[in-house]
Amino acid sequence: MANPLRAEVVRLYKNLLYLGREYPKGGDYFRDRLRAAFNKNKEVQDPEKIKEMITRGEYVARELEALYYLRKYRAMKKRYYEE
Repeated sequence: MANPLRAEVVRLYKNLLYLGREYPKGGDYFRDRLRAAFNKNKEVQDPEKIKEMITRGEYVARELEALYYLRKYRAMKKRYYEE
């Protein structure tokens, strides 16, 4: 893997690992799935393919953040408003 892309991949991995701590099925489940996904693609050498996978990983990170914000919003709404 090219050095500049390696730094991006490591940053993405750490970010996803951090976000996975609050995953609904548990942090261990998320960490195992994350590790498997990264190990599956560790042999990829094409920079364009790596950039494409980084973009997909960033999309997953944004979706996780949206999931967490929605969960927090629902909890606050439940506390303050009757349904």
